[in-house]
Amino acid sequence: MNTSITDAPSVFGNVHLGYIVIESLRFSEWRRFGKDAIGMHLDEVSPEVIRFRLDDHQARFIVVRGPAEDVVALGWELDDHESFDQIVGRVTNRGVPTVAGTDDDAAIRGVERLIRFPGPNRLAQEIFTRAHLTDEPLAMTNRGGFVTGTAGMGHVAITSSKPHQMRGYYNTVFDARLTDYIDETISGAKLKIRFLRVNERHHSIAIANVRTLPINPIRTRVQHLNIEVASLDDMTQAYQRVKQLGFGMALSVGQHTNDKELSFYAQTPSGFEWEVGWNPLTVDEKTWEPSTHRGISIWGHTPEGQTIVDKLDQFRHGVLSLRHVEDSVPALAGVGIPDN
Repeated sequence: MNTSITDAPSVFGNVHLGYIVIESLRFSEWRRFGKDAIGMHLDEVSPEVIRFRLDDHQARFIVVRGPAEDVVALGWELDDHESFDQIVGRVTNRGVPTVAGTDDDAAIRGVERLIRFPGPNRLAQEIFTRAHLTDEPLAMTNRGGFVTGTAGMGHVAITSSKPHQMRGYYNTVFDARLTDYIDETISGAKLKIRFLRVNERHHSIAIANVRTLPINPIRTRVQHLNIEVASLDDMTQAYQRVKQLGFGMALSVGQHTNDKELSFYAQTPSGFEWEVGWNPLTVDEKTWEPSTHRGISIWGHTPEGQTIVDKLDQFRHGVLSLRHVEDSVPALAGVGIPDN
């Protein structure tokens, strides 16, 4: 059952992941990682803010100075004011507070008409109606560019002990649709991952169920984020740069079972992972049916350079995650969403 307001039109297809906000104190490392390793365009906005561009949008990744070492907000672009107003209504009608972004907030993000409200796993959701564009040439190591456009700029993956509620949240707010599942076994524990889309991109949100694990092994609000490059050469060259510059490589190059994307996973200066991918399939709404895949990868995606110290660090970070109660934003979590 769709949990959006029953007689309101769907906003599916009018929603696109527009930017991501990261809070960190490690600015020098982020400059090297984002510009030199991943290959994005870097803008020095102020001593408190740096931004990375992928295309003609003024900002796609915004790093603000602060102690979280984490992704703190997702920015969603809406195609029109009607979709924007509809989402605000869904949130406020269920008693969840919204906050208007300040002029400074909007300027830093390079957007118009900014509203913020709480999201699952302490990850703020921000919506806006228009991104400010720039014709300033891109200075990028990635020569072929990145894939954004109507599919948005990539995806985020989140671990959750309340996956049904998290899926319900994105269904209620954005009319997200289930694309497929992956069943995986890690260290003897069975893990189900749900993939949700809000437009033609195979998924903008992935939700990994950690309910069966003794602790959530991920300290950060997101387990990884993803960007898509336009050519296979861009992906392999970024992989080489990450290693040459001394950044950690979480998973080697491999291919996923569900969206068929070729990718690798690097370790960011803040601790979560950054996936660089190429050539994922897109969804045909007329023919697509959700299915379940066995295992995350067809081939590759093997851990690189992991030691017992790394395993102990992962356990330590998992223990730290227990200090945070996972907020599912119950008023927006929805009810009655089938899980098969």
